[in-house]
Amino acid sequence: MACLLETPIRMSVLSEVTASSRHYVDRLFDPDPQKVLQGVIDMKNAVIGNNKQKANLIVLGAVPRLLYLLQQETSSTELKTECAVVLGSLAMGTENNVKSLLDCHIIPALLQGLLSPDLKFIEACLRCLRTIFTSPVTPEELLYTDATVIPHLMALLSRSRYTQEYICQIFSHCCKGPDHQTILFNHGAVQNIAHLLTSLSYKVRMQALKCFSVLAFENPQVSMTLVNVLVDGELLPQIFVKMLQRDKPIEMQLTSAKCLTYMCRAGAIRTDDNCIVLKTLPCLVRMCSKERLLEERVEGAETLAYLIEPDVELQRIASITDHLIAMLADYFKYPSSVSAITDIKRLDHDLKHAHELRQAAFKLYASLGANDEDIRKKIIETENMMDRIVTGLSESSVKVRLAAVRCLHSLSRSVQQLRTSFQDHAVWKPLMKVLQNAPDEILVVASSMLCNLLLEFSPSKEPILESGAVELLCGLTQSENPALRVNGIWALMNMAFQAEQKIKADILRSLSTEQLFRLLSDSDLNVLMKTLGLLRNLLSTRPTLCILANIADGTTAKDLIMTNDDILQKIKYYMGHSHVKLQLAAMFCISNLIWNEEEGSQERQDKLRDMGIVDILHKLSQSPDSNLCDKAKMALQQYLA
Repeated sequence: MACLLETPIRMSVLSEVTASSRHYVDRLFDPDPQKVLQGVIDMKNAVIGNNKQKANLIVLGAVPRLLYLLQQETSSTELKTECAVVLGSLAMGTENNVKSLLDCHIIPALLQGLLSPDLKFIEACLRCLRTIFTSPVTPEELLYTDATVIPHLMALLSRSRYTQEYICQIFSHCCKGPDHQTILFNHGAVQNIAHLLTSLSYKVRMQALKCFSVLAFENPQVSMTLVNVLVDGELLPQIFVKMLQRDKPIEMQLTSAKCLTYMCRAGAIRTDDNCIVLKTLPCLVRMCSKERLLEERVEGAETLAYLIEPDVELQRIASITDHLIAMLADYFKYPSSVSAITDIKRLDHDLKHAHELRQAAFKLYASLGANDEDIRKKIIETENMMDRIVTGLSESSVKVRLAAVRCLHSLSRSVQQLRTSFQDHAVWKPLMKVLQNAPDEILVVASSMLCNLLLEFSPSKEPILESGAVELLCGLTQSENPALRVNGIWALMNMAFQAEQKIKADILRSLSTEQLFRLLSDSDLNVLMKTLGLLRNLLSTRPTLCILANIADGTTAKDLIMTNDDILQKIKYYMGHSHVKLQLAAMFCISNLIWNEEEGSQERQDKLRDMGIVDILHKLSQSPDSNLCDKAKMALQQYLA
């Protein structure tokens, strides 16, 4: 019986909720056009700021009727315009509302509306399209499905300041990646939007600026064009510089700084240009101060990190601007006191987004410390820095974990820090934990950092070996991701360098000669280089007693290689390769195999001679590459000794 009662209860609740909304929808079907128009206007007033009412009207089927009226030739322009306004209002509700509108094919209907001669109707359609396209649930591709849409939007840019504002906003939200940039660029986006930067309307100037930032991002073609564009006799970079002055709104300063940053990174502006060193960089550092809002500090730090990432001089300048390194430490103490934020809504928002500050700080520290030893030292000496990074490695947010690993990787390029701070904080422990189950993007950076921790002078090398790193790294060499294969092999190569025979045997056992052969046949050049480097290190012998002590631990690496003809043939193949670095790497392996002073060298030399290695060495001794020539002559000496 209980089951039978459930449906009526549900129905009664739904009918209560929707009964008050039903009359709005019913009026849309009235035979009197004037009553229909009044019904749409009343509906417009009823849904403003009322998400519950919006949801009810969608459930009751208002959307298909509104779209029908919007597209009917017999509908008056006023009715069509009011329908577009109501649809825009419904789209401003929840993401589910937008999904419902998309399911009813609202975008083609609105795009069709743009062909109308009536400006007010066009503006209403554009306003609604803007709201839908700026929603995260709308696929950007829907703007590019019909090839006639973009040129038509370009033509509408000149109609009014509203068409300019909405179209620029649609472009900046729907321009994701090089394909979209190319489409917009080829349809004259730069020329059509440039003059809007001097518009009397702040909103138009702002949206035009945002357009240029997304068009220029990682795009040399667009960036090189922008450098030479003149607006009212002034070059675009000069206009951007004016827009990032302190008296301009923060949003404008930040977006202008982004435009100049992206143009610089794309190679259109030199890194030592005054507009970068004296204008863009200081502006972005200003955005990192605690007086700024959370999202401004995040955007400022992330843009600055991107600007200085490849350039050591910019890193040095940034590190001594406005005490930036110390300023970033505040990113981890946010919000420091509740009383500092009087707006409860703002506090709630910031608490939910505080992890974005930590992510941005880690990114900027990673860029700052990418090259300069003194900067790395300053970063590590900043209060509790290593503890903060270690904590960041286990945060729930993947983005924070990735940024923390990147930061650590940047700092791990320092021999001094590997020997001190990294050891004091046992950084290898949380890193090994990160490597156990992480997405590929984190694994790539974490495994790259592990390569540094496994260098022979790193005190972390021993404990990492003891914690099962060999199996983990051998597992990485089987990844489908070439970057992970490279890092797995690279780390094993560092591990094998001047290592005891036991470690080398462990590596070969875990890796297997079959996998070693697969790696020697890899399509990725970096994998090949590192595999040959690993072989060289496995085959080289440290002339110390520990080797003799460990020789009883089983087959030596040399014996394993010598009994595997496939691998020997691969090494021989690379000796004759057109790539000199591969030839050199293969030469190192051969030299180690034939070295006279080691046991079994005569048998190895004989086998390799039978394979034709000596003939190849004679050829290489005539090589125009002096390095290769010298190595070949040295190897031939072993046969003569």
